[in-house]
Amino acid sequence: MPAKLILSLNNSILGEYPLDKERIVLGRRPENDIQVDNLAVSGQHAAIITILSDSFLEDLESTNGTYVNGKLVKKHALKNGDVITIGKHELRYVNDDASDEDDFEKTMIIRPGMAGHAAAEAKAAEHAPGVETKDVGPSPSKGETSLPMGKIQVLNGPGAGKELELKKALVTLGRPGVQVAVITRRPQGYFITHVEGKHPVVNGESIGGQARSLKDHDVIELAGVKMEFFVANN
Repeated sequence: MPAKLILSLNNSILGEYPLDKERIVLGRRPENDIQVDNLAVSGQHAAIITILSDSFLEDLESTNGTYVNGKLVKKHALKNGDVITIGKHELRYVNDDASDEDDFEKTMIIRPGMAGHAAAEAKAAEHAPGVETKDVGPSPSKGETSLPMGKIQVLNGPGAGKELELKKALVTLGRPGVQVAVITRRPQGYFITHVEGKHPVVNGESIGGQARSLKDHDVIELAGVKMEFFVANN
């Protein structure tokens, strides 16, 4: 089942809204996906972006701000049970299927349209001159088991030691407005592609604007975070 928001006011439930599309907008105007009719709420107040089983909250430059668990936020990776406050209304986020990678992958954010933009950028880079692979096919299907599972381990900062399995066809990493890249899983292996900001650095060298294949123990530097790519031993 998709995640959902439970809207309430003064502990009275006003409605439940499934997060069944990529972008859902909250605000005072009736054309919003979720209308919150209160003068303290901006016309378009905030948006929820849902990618697979994970959801991300973004304040849309609202007048009175958006709060999660009492803390003012601009962007926030939602966890099951989080309480969003806009004006006097509360929306509780319910998602029993949320991934457990919130400390790492979720802090590397996704903004509205970023998933589609990243995919488009990666596809364009695949056909750019000088790309290391010529035969760029679709991501492996469930039946294709020849490609070993890739992983990333954080080497510095508060997330040091955290590991992330690259089991999705496309993983977006970085910080919007600073530096964003994607890692794609293809039949030929794993590739990192620049999307926004400065080009990522692999083993001390900029990857430029082209897709670069990742090898075992490559060290990636992105948005101030060092990560080691490695292939899991089955």
